[in-house]
Amino acid sequence: MKMTPEMIRAQENMKPGVITAEGFLGHDDRNIIDIIIADEIEMEKLGLHFSEVAERMKEILKFGEKGLGELVSYEHFLIKVDEARGFLPCPFQDGVYRKKVVYVKNNANNENLMFSVLSIHLIEKHHFLQGKGSKFRLEPFKIKKVLFEK
Repeated sequence: MKMTPEMIRAQENMKPGVITAEGFLGHDDRNIIDIIIADEIEMEKLGLHFSEVAERMKEILKFGEKGLGELVSYEHFLIKVDEARGFLPCPFQDGVYRKKVVYVKNNANNENLMFSVLSIHLIEKHHFLQGKGSKFRLEPFKIKKVLFEK
């Protein structure tokens, strides 16, 4: 699929040193459209919907924030939310988001996941799980294991 000018600009914003020191693409050399399409196919195979994943992440974030940086139990999860000063802009240039990182452990299967508030937006609005090797890359199989398995 051809990259639009908006997608080219977003991919430039995802490079290391533009928005974050490490960027959003890791060692993935595919363009962002190809990354998104591959992840959409994988999510569909796993029966996951981007909107449902984003809602579950928001729910976990909400309960985790009650811990004020300490561990919180919710359902079969153990959650911790860390917050740093400042904001991060979306590389697609449609908002800015608090620097909050959520650590969640599924106690039923001992699987862990880390995501940010920006990650929630990228999933919900852009179907972007970040490039392979990115610090905040969310693998579809891991999303399913941590957020939806009991």
